Amino acid sequence: MEQTRPKYFFHIRRNDVFEEDLEGIDLASPEQAREEAVAAAREIVAEGIRRGDPADGATFEIMTEEGSLVATVPFRSAVGLE
Repeated sequence: MEQTRPKYFFHIRRNDVFEEDLEGIDLASPEQAREEAVAAAREIVAEGIRRGDPADGATFEIMTEEGSLVATVPFRSAVGLE
């Protein structure tokens, strides 16, 4: 019998703006969710640099389906700026 994987939501907080992830992703573990957030943050920062936008203070807030905070991943730390 296949075990269901937990769903993680990757909300983005930029200063006073909160962007809610309504879909989420099924992943095996909190560690895998953090790795996914780091990879996504790197892509978002790289795209911003290509557009000439600064690497701002955005942060992923990784939450479980139940609403528990798993981790926060500052975009700047994902690319080694902090």
